[in-house]
Amino acid sequence: MERFGRRAARVGAAGLVAALAIAGCSGQALEGNDSSTEGGQITLKVNFWGDMGLDALKAKYEADHPNIKIALNSGEYNAQHEDLQKKLVAGSGAPDISAVDEGFIVQFRGQADQFVNLNDKGASSYESKYLDWKWKASQSADGKQIGLGTDVGGLAMCYRTDLFKAAGLPTDRESVSKLWPDWNAFIETGKTYTAKTGKKFVDSATNLFNPVLSQQPVGFYDQQETLQMEGGPKAGFDVAMKALDAGISANLASFQPNWDQGFKKDQFAVLACPAWMLGHIQDTAPDQKGKWDIAAIPGGGGNWGGSWWTIPKQGKNVDEAYKFVEWLIQPEQQIEVFKTVGNLPSQPALYKDPNVLNFKKEFFTDAPTGQIFASTAENLKPQYLGKKNGPTRVAVENVINRVGQGKLKSADAWAEAVKEAEKASKS
Repeated sequence: MERFGRRAARVGAAGLVAALAIAGCSGQALEGNDSSTEGGQITLKVNFWGDMGLDALKAKYEADHPNIKIALNSGEYNAQHEDLQKKLVAGSGAPDISAVDEGFIVQFRGQADQFVNLNDKGASSYESKYLDWKWKASQSADGKQIGLGTDVGGLAMCYRTDLFKAAGLPTDRESVSKLWPDWNAFIETGKTYTAKTGKKFVDSATNLFNPVLSQQPVGFYDQQETLQMEGGPKAGFDVAMKALDAGISANLASFQPNWDQGFKKDQFAVLACPAWMLGHIQDTAPDQKGKWDIAAIPGGGGNWGGSWWTIPKQGKNVDEAYKFVEWLIQPEQQIEVFKTVGNLPSQPALYKDPNVLNFKKEFFTDAPTGQIFASTAENLKPQYLGKKNGPTRVAVENVINRVGQGKLKSADAWAEAVKEAEKASKS
């Protein structure tokens, strides 16, 4: 979510908790944080968000390992990261396995002593299988490896062919891609759609801000942990404001109930689509099978999201947790997840596997998702995201949302965004 998601200076644990508190957490109680072993059976608690394709894999693993029970706990994105941080500070209660997103991985790798060094379990043998930047992103300054990559978030644009047709717009993916070679053309297309239909074009201005931001050379922070608002953030913010001023955004908050209802009630026709978004769309609106397709994203490329499996050191079943994580990253499971929910593996050899390269997603009008996303992933040059990327991103998104809600004028919004980002960077 997403997605995605996606810091040289070290900060104290209390400061990290405060930073995450800014990240707009849901405040919900999270379940499944205590490991258990009863009568020889081991329960592994796994925390994540969204749909990471684990349901079918859980059943398969349990069938092959009758002494293991996998307890899946999917929660809200920010809340899961906040919960993990709190449990690390408390020294107990963390899950056996926790997903960590790109927007938080630098923060957590700065606390490598709180996680199992997966190299001690033999993970170093997998280094050559990963995209180089993906392996390094979860590696601490002193060489500890806290995570094994799940996926990457190469970008495309998903759109509703039936709604495009009703607006008199082309519907085939090649022609649609030509509608928007850049973001200005995208907004003009949105204006045309809204003028002809009276409906909003895109789901959310924040979901324009994030992909534009991801396409820039530098994001919120540079390698020295200095806030860089005038670069990538300004580019993304300008596009978001243009969309809001043009009246083409439905202003729906991602991964909230009204956003899911927006899919079902045709409240928008297009949204930025990192590979992991495909699973959310088909889970949220299953009756729209064959009504979605995938085009190129304006500006080309970019990475939004992608996660890692980590194992908090305080867990009681570290060895079994590692065996499960190691099993999850094997090609067979990685390909199964890709086919099921769309998450693109972060192991480049799989991009040439016929099971990925030739795969077509029936739900998305038989779009060749393997070709679409694999072609972008190999050339990705993701940004350095910084320790405070998560709370800073949410602080800026909150300003964008205030404009969408009519609580702040777009002309005044950038100054407010800079102020809130600076506040988040210093918390």
